[in-house]
Amino acid sequence: MIRSAFWPTVALAVILYFAGAAIVGQNGLFSLAGYRHQRAQHLVTLQNLQAERARLAHHADLLDPRHVDPDFAEEMVRKQTGQIRPDEVILPAD
Repeated sequence: MIRSAFWPTVALAVILYFAGAAIVGQNGLFSLAGYRHQRAQHLVTLQNLQAERARLAHHADLLDPRHVDPDFAEEMVRKQTGQIRPDEVILPAD
């Protein structure tokens, strides 16, 4: 009797192992909520990076050597060198 129950018991143990791994394992159903949360965080990061990329692309277009925007070029030079004119009023950004 023990000999006839051995292989079905082994098969049941293997099935239970894989079922448990599918539910509780590293890539199981319980970790699905964590993956959804990570995906939401990554989408927010992606949107922020795309906005930053668009801003930098716009600045690169304004500094194109063939047709430089004079106002933007002046702003960049003055920001980097710390120069201001005597008739300017500086408003803090905070």
